[in-house]
Amino acid sequence: MAKSVPHDYHYDLKTASNPSISPNDKAVAFTVHQFDRSTHKASTDIFVKSLGNSSALTQMTDSGTASKPTWSPDNKRIAYLDEDESGVKQIFTRLASGGDRKTITAQIADVDAIAWSPDRSKIAFRGLVPGIDEQDAITADPDLPKIRTARRIRYRQDGVGWRGDSFHHIYIYNFDTKQTTQITDGEGDDGPPVWSPDSSQIAFISDRTAERDLSSKTELYVCNADGSSLTQWSGDMFMVESIAWSPDATRIAVTGGKDKAEVGGYGLTTQSSVYVLELGKSPQKLTDDSIRPHANGAGFSVTAGSPSMSWSEAGVGIVFGADSKGQSHVAIANPDSPGDVRLVSDGWSITELAISSQAGFAVVAASSPTSHGELFLIDLNSGDVHTTTHLNSRFFDNHDVAGLEKFTIDNGGFEIESRVWFPADFDPAKKYPLLLDIHGGPHSAFNDSFYPIHQVAAGAGYVVVAPNPRGSSSYGLDFATAVHGDWGIGDYQDVIAAMEHVAAREYIDETRVVIHGSSYGGFMSSWAVGHTNRFNAAVIAAPVTNLSSFYGTSDIGVNFSETQLGGERFERIEHYREHSPLTYARNVDTPVLLLHGEDDVRVPIEQSEQYFVALKRHGKEVEFVRLPGTSHGIFRAKHPLIRSQYFRRMLDWFEHHNGSPR
Repeated sequence: MAKSVPHDYHYDLKTASNPSISPNDKAVAFTVHQFDRSTHKASTDIFVKSLGNSSALTQMTDSGTASKPTWSPDNKRIAYLDEDESGVKQIFTRLASGGDRKTITAQIADVDAIAWSPDRSKIAFRGLVPGIDEQDAITADPDLPKIRTARRIRYRQDGVGWRGDSFHHIYIYNFDTKQTTQITDGEGDDGPPVWSPDSSQIAFISDRTAERDLSSKTELYVCNADGSSLTQWSGDMFMVESIAWSPDATRIAVTGGKDKAEVGGYGLTTQSSVYVLELGKSPQKLTDDSIRPHANGAGFSVTAGSPSMSWSEAGVGIVFGADSKGQSHVAIANPDSPGDVRLVSDGWSITELAISSQAGFAVVAASSPTSHGELFLIDLNSGDVHTTTHLNSRFFDNHDVAGLEKFTIDNGGFEIESRVWFPADFDPAKKYPLLLDIHGGPHSAFNDSFYPIHQVAAGAGYVVVAPNPRGSSSYGLDFATAVHGDWGIGDYQDVIAAMEHVAAREYIDETRVVIHGSSYGGFMSSWAVGHTNRFNAAVIAAPVTNLSSFYGTSDIGVNFSETQLGGERFERIEHYREHSPLTYARNVDTPVLLLHGEDDVRVPIEQSEQYFVALKRHGKEVEFVRLPGTSHGIFRAKHPLIRSQYFRRMLDWFEHHNGSPR
């Protein structure tokens, strides 16, 4: 009999990402991320696979730190990022056939976002330009203390740490002169560069607005390849991201929002649409809020990589990734017919996509309930799907995954969709404990994917209910913004209603119910145990517990809090207090296990510290686990032992307070 998914599953799984299709559409380059169980070391290297009948993979790098492969227009070389001798990310190239590595950049700070010009003569990239203090710190004696001065609100970034006055700008490397030139500057972060089809211009997104620390506003700029003639193309749009030039270079497709209300106040983490921009004309909106184009989350940081979009020369249309009602799709919009949008595929979670030169197919990095981290080829005409990689076939042959059911209930005028995950050997004649899991965000959503928490918990013997309450993305703008100013009220009612709907089933032992959540899910979990004794145990990770102190300490900035809570903290201090789980700590009777990364600046660890002290002060049962070297993405923690410890401690806590699930 096959085994269930274990708590240390990640040692045995590989993840394919960063797909890049060769210009002749014959091969795909991509990265493979994996862990070594004996050394606990992570590695990421670049592989190339033919898109023909061959199943063989060719490994291009062996450094363990390579990423972002990008093909040259003549199919001969691949540019990629890797660390130099000092550990700084630089650009290198190799022949597509292997060997012959050449160094392209020698920057003092990390570079990223590689874009090869269509005429092959240049590479555009984005690099970090250190501020005065940061530059001094780089060149200073490493044994001396580094004194830092903050001059802006958003001086830190989760997963990066201190940013100070450093900003990302665009550079050009010229193959003829072997020279690198910085072509943008100033205060503000510039997003990934995108070449015009004739290699004469570069488009990019930037938050170089006066209110960048207080707003999520981003704009689209176009400049000549030497940085001259900088022009703002986005007019009075509130936010833009994801860029695709039209084949004739007269128009640019973007995802974004015309005004602040359209994107839900905060930004594209809530909602976005596809627009076509033409200089001197009003933006043309192509999609409505029934779909949510994939976005890089510019509301958090424009420095995130921009999702791929493509405007086909072959008349197919604008190709992009999108979500709708908890499903991922490859979508195609007609640039000349607003509302004419075709969804090509569904049934999994798409994280990245690359589009062939003639837009006949796309290669996506995706997971499904029965697969993890593979590449799939999707025919954009027929919708047919072909598995391109089989990195994890052995794992899924030897492990039984959780079964999936979806249901919808009406609650407070909203349709709330939930997923239920079952043990692989589920028997409806038996009784099972129930785990309520709550996603982060709030503008996120559970979809049809391989969720480690759900797989591990179901493998241990739990039935897991995973609702998408109001506030979740991909269900329309009204649904997403219904949580604004209302944290802990309507959304709490939604998750409890979904949980009770499943708890009432005959195969659930309704006396054995536990709860888990991380980030906003951590907020909701800590809110829940302060308002009900329904749960026998709670595992709460990286929770927002004090909305007032979160306002001034998170790297998100103040705009997030002001949107979500309905105004400035200083003007609504009582509202912030009333909606903070910390306020209700004395009401908690549920045993609580807190887990938090010590390097988390999205939800700083002081949020758990305050909650832990409050619970201890009132004599509650609580343990606090501090995860070293870990930022907000606990499930993406660099050291694999962090992940396995997280799951192990979660299961042990539940078993201690809720009994054995088997």
